[in-house]
Amino acid sequence: MGMDTRPLPLPCFDGLGESELRALLDHAVLRTVPKNTIVVSEGDETDTVFFILSGRIKIYLSDAAGKEVVINIQGPGDYFGEMSLEPGGRSASVMTLETSRIGVVKMADFRAFLLRYPAFQLELVRKLIRRVRALTHHVRDLALLDVYGRVVRTLEDLARQQDGRMIVPQVMSQQAIANVVGASREMVSRILKDLRVGGYIGIEDRRIVILRKPPPAW
Repeated sequence: MGMDTRPLPLPCFDGLGESELRALLDHAVLRTVPKNTIVVSEGDETDTVFFILSGRIKIYLSDAAGKEVVINIQGPGDYFGEMSLEPGGRSASVMTLETSRIGVVKMADFRAFLLRYPAFQLELVRKLIRRVRALTHHVRDLALLDVYGRVVRTLEDLARQQDGRMIVPQVMSQQAIANVVGASREMVSRILKDLRVGGYIGIEDRRIVILRKPPPAW
C-alpha cells in the first residue's frame, strides 16, 4: 500500500459529521491501495481500523484450496477492522476489488476517538448488530435455500432503486456471485441465463437489472 498525502473529498459515514470525520482522519495514515491487493489476512494480529474513502473491497473467508465465501462487499462510507477492539486475530480476509483510498487508524487512536465522541459509540453498536443480523441471514440462506434461492436473494439484497428500476450498482462477475452464494460458477451461470431468457433480469453496462420479481423456485 502506498501513502497518499493528496487532499480528498470525504464520503458520508453513518454517525460521523464532517468535522468529526476530519478529526479522526487527522490520526490516520491515508493509503492508495491497488486493485486485487490483500489488505488484511484472516488470523492477522493487527490493531488498526480501516475507513474506505473511495473504491470497493470484499470481506471473505477462504480455505487452503483457495475456495472463497464472500461475507460482504463494502465501499465509500464503510469501515472495517473495528472488531479488533477485542484482542484476537482477524476474523476474515479483506481484498480490494478496485483501486481504493483508505484511512488507516491505530486502535489506540480509535479508542480515544470513541471516548471523545460517544454518539459514534452508539452507531458502532448499531453497525455490529446489523453485521450479526446479516451473518445470521447468510447462514440461514446457506442452510435452508437452494442455489437458485440464494442467487435470487443475493441479487435482491444488492439491488438499489435507480430511475424507477432495481439495479445491482456494482459490476459482479459470475464467479463473484458464486463466491457470495457458496456455489459453483457453472451453476450460477445457468441460473442467470435462465433468468435472462425468462425476462426477469437484464444486463446494462455490465450491471444486472432486475426487470421483474423472479419466481420463488427454479
